[in-house]
Amino acid sequence: MSLAVLAAAAALCGCGASEPRLDGARRAATAFEQALARADYSGACALLAPQTRQQLEEDASTPCSPALANEGLPAAGTVGDTQMYGRQALLRLAGDTLFLSQFDDGWKIVAAGCEPETDMPYRCSLKGG
Repeated sequence: MSLAVLAAAAALCGCGASEPRLDGARRAATAFEQALARADYSGACALLAPQTRQQLEEDASTPCSPALANEGLPAAGTVGDTQMYGRQALLRLAGDTLFLSQFDDGWKIVAAGCEPETDMPYRCSLKGG
């Protein structure tokens, strides 16, 4: 699902998500941000969606950990607004916006380093293909 479609869907329907699902997405986002803050890039890579990790490695021509270290993602801080639609979530943190998807093994980061743009919903420095 494209980020534009996800953002539009999240804006239309952030309600109705169960508290455990909201908590799961928030925990994954917090774990990702804490791993980045500790420079635990291996741990942060484990929280990326498969396509996002693959795209990062292809773009950098290097394994995930060093590629993520060089990505320069912003320090995001605490989770603020959370919007969900189906198995997708948009989380606005103090310093970043993350997009997540729910997989069989839990919530994974689909995109990070996202900022709203004038004519498009978001531009993300880290995203899947």
